[in-house]
Amino acid sequence: MEESQKPLVFVAEDEKNILELIQYHLQQEGYRVRTVNDGEKVIDGVTYYKPDLILLDLMLPGIGGLEICKILKQNYRTYEIPIIMITAKSEDADVVLGLELGADDYVTKPFSPKQLMARIKAVLRRFREEPRERLLKAGELELDTAKHLVSYQGQKVDLTAKEFSILKLFMESRGRVLSRELILDKIWGNEESLAIELRAVDKHVGELRKKIKSEASRIVTVKNFGYRFKSDLE
Repeated sequence: MEESQKPLVFVAEDEKNILELIQYHLQQEGYRVRTVNDGEKVIDGVTYYKPDLILLDLMLPGIGGLEICKILKQNYRTYEIPIIMITAKSEDADVVLGLELGADDYVTKPFSPKQLMARIKAVLRRFREEPRERLLKAGELELDTAKHLVSYQGQKVDLTAKEFSILKLFMESRGRVLSRELILDKIWGNEESLAIELRAVDKHVGELRKKIKSEASRIVTVKNFGYRFKSDLE
């Protein structure tokens, strides 16, 4: 595999010995690596390098890991990049919040490099294998991306273009928390979204809930943040 084709892992960790240990093992496994030791540098670094995966220590100086996670998951350019949190045993509550904000996994210090490499491989494999299916299904709900059709219990559901796009985004991102800002950017686009208020997202989601009937319970409101579409396993 060419160097430019190898997965790029962005590591944000302020403890020098841990950072060097992670970097060494990542390079031994064939990954490209970029590192920072300050929370203030993470957002710009991720935006610039566009990594395949982020290892994010929760206790960074400058901007904390949870706030960074929230910012990245609100940005339509970075929200799909998987995040593995690096935590201490005393940070259980923060781990739960991080997962709710959209982080994909975590490791607890002290961790074995072998365990960390296994988790990285598993997360990358999962993201690469996630299909962009033509037919999306959730309970009694079906969305055909090619025909631009939605049906409930086999009956066509009439949605506006925006409602269709929101439902498609939800179904493709099931289980993940999506902020209102991210939904606004993804559905309305950068320029149009500047003239639209966030409450417009709530209005369209409200109308969508009415039309998909019993499956509306899948759309969960995350207070002061956005929405999450439940997976079939929940």
